[in-house]
Amino acid sequence: MTALRSILLFALAAVAEIGGAWLVWQGVREHRGWVWIGAGVIALGFYGFVATLQPDADFGRILAAYGGVFVAGSLAWGMVLDGYRPDRWDITGASICLLGVAVIMYAPRMS
Repeated sequence: MTALRSILLFALAAVAEIGGAWLVWQGVREHRGWVWIGAGVIALGFYGFVATLQPDADFGRILAAYGGVFVAGSLAWGMVLDGYRPDRWDITGASICLLGVAVIMYAPRMS
């Protein structure tokens, strides 16, 4: 149950951070305005809060592992919302990142 909770929190964090960055991007680069930018800033703040809810108490471990989730999530976000089509190297790299997440977060540890 702890691993499932952790995975769900990583997914929620990814939506908040990647979504927030995308909203800021849309506001600035696509000239959609301050409302989009403001919504992005709020989402990015929410991401920071969600990260604190992880069951593991080690900040460095959580943020390091989340980096892999961010890589894979960013490619997925681009596919769904921007029509980006990753090539085999994008997919290979994202898979390696997710393997790293699994090792960092869920490998058995000696106490």
